[in-house]
Amino acid sequence: MKNQLTANELRQKYIDFFVSKQHTQISGASLIPENDPTVLFTTAGMHPLVPYILGAEHPSGKRLTDYQKCIRTGDIESVGDPHHLTFFEMLGNWSLGDYFKKEAIGFSFEFLTSVLGIDADKLSVTVFAGDELVPRDEEAASTWEKYGIPRERIYFLPREDNWWGPAGETGPCGPDSEMFIDTGRPACGPDCRPGCSCGKYFEIWNDVFMGYRKTAEGTYVEMNRKCVDTGMGIERTIAILQGKKSVYETEIFTPIIAGIERLCGKIYGQDEEVDISIRILADHTRTSVFILGDPKGMAPSNVGQGYILRRLIRRAVRHANKLGIDHAFMGELAQIVLDLYGKPYPELIEHKTFILDELAAEENKFSETLTKGEREFEKMLPNLLKGTSRQISGRTAFKLYDTYGYPIELTRELAHEHGFTVDEQGFLDAFSKHQEVSRSGAEQQFKGGLADHSEQTTALHTATHMLHKALRTVLGDHVGQKGSNITVERLRFDFTHPVPMTKEEIQEVEDIVNEQIDRNLEVKCETMTLDEAREQGAIAFFESKYGEQVKVYSIGDFSKEVCGGPHVENTSSMGHFKILKEQSSSAGIRRIKAILEK
Repeated sequence: MKNQLTANELRQKYIDFFVSKQHTQISGASLIPENDPTVLFTTAGMHPLVPYILGAEHPSGKRLTDYQKCIRTGDIESVGDPHHLTFFEMLGNWSLGDYFKKEAIGFSFEFLTSVLGIDADKLSVTVFAGDELVPRDEEAASTWEKYGIPRERIYFLPREDNWWGPAGETGPCGPDSEMFIDTGRPACGPDCRPGCSCGKYFEIWNDVFMGYRKTAEGTYVEMNRKCVDTGMGIERTIAILQGKKSVYETEIFTPIIAGIERLCGKIYGQDEEVDISIRILADHTRTSVFILGDPKGMAPSNVGQGYILRRLIRRAVRHANKLGIDHAFMGELAQIVLDLYGKPYPELIEHKTFILDELAAEENKFSETLTKGEREFEKMLPNLLKGTSRQISGRTAFKLYDTYGYPIELTRELAHEHGFTVDEQGFLDAFSKHQEVSRSGAEQQFKGGLADHSEQTTALHTATHMLHKALRTVLGDHVGQKGSNITVERLRFDFTHPVPMTKEEIQEVEDIVNEQIDRNLEVKCETMTLDEAREQGAIAFFESKYGEQVKVYSIGDFSKEVCGGPHVENTSSMGHFKILKEQSSSAGIRRIKAILEK
């Protein structure tokens, strides 16, 4: 099959088609879900239309369509082959209590055959086979027959193949119907069917029919309000339409790959080891740009989504290093991505400066670490090869991490390239021992970073707790303490936040702290286990420094936090809180300097 439809053209044809079917185009979802700041979107099914599927009325109506950004990092180490991606685009259309199976299948068949020009004789479909909980999906099968798909190309498959949801333990769910193109390759055997990994069948679209609700008892109740959620991956679809063997051969990646070729002086397609590094570099750069350019974009960090981003950038830097790129490169490749996607995703252009600055900072920061770590590994390699074991000890892996900052993920990858595994449990054991040794040494710093225990310093230390709570109130629960330093004159407080605070936010935080000080709140201290502290809602950010028993300081009904003290007995003695400066401390970390005026 040859159809030179580009990604931009496919995106537009899809939207135009569904708009002609009375759908309203909506904006794609953020990569960062509202309800879980530690993950990125992995599938279209996590789209925030779930409340509307449950019954809320969407302001744009009951028929919706969009193209959206998705991230998949669970199989990041598979990226490098010709097919895996960490970022992909998903085309989708939804019915929120409007049309159902017959109309959805009709739209799918029309778009595939009439708009994309796919020969109906090359289409095969799968539907739910049914089980003891939900009956066989005969309605979907008979609808496909109506459109000319014969029974021999309609495959009834079990729940693991043709069922979606619910997203949690309970909620909307239902059977799906997947569409496949026969590539013309010979069947791998008598049991070859759509979904087989041999490559004969290529999945192009999936219609999910959310007609059931799973109850807490594990039963499935048919819903009165039935909904449809669909998904078509842009990258894989244009690859098959264009007759390409890989998504990396399409115009989505060829400009990025050309940029890498210019940087490293190597040609894609001549050496598989080189090709793997080029694909990883191209994919991870594209993904990093989209994460940084998201409306809720973040900086690289060591936690949650920020760590996913940091890992992608560091892996890109490592493979650039393998390709012989010995100078800054990510800005040049990022600009290619911005040129490719700036029109359909204007937020990337809006965040261009942030994207380029963060990539440059992380690239520069890690390049030196990478060089030192790999150099040390190369020194170890001769002795490792002399031994009979093909496992790198946890102690050795921890040395690379502790001395050179070399992440365990890259040690694992480096080991694999030389035929070794890593004793990761041994690494974790060594890491735990290191934490135990560090704990006592960190005790004084943990007690607040205080210069002394004077009355003024104690008041400022109490103010950091109130500042912390106020920041989380104004900016969100992603705010977490990263460090503090307190002298008799002022407090300094570092916290996680991706962008500078506005003047209004700074004023609101200052006002909240002063409001609580003026309430003359009593400060109480209790000793308990960390689990008990968490059950009571106490904030605790430095777990590696805690012993079996912790002190929990409560400032009235306003703040509750694990800390080593000291604190004032009542806020009435503190004075007036004033923020002097808010500035950057490091990537993704902001710093506030403040005083207490008597």
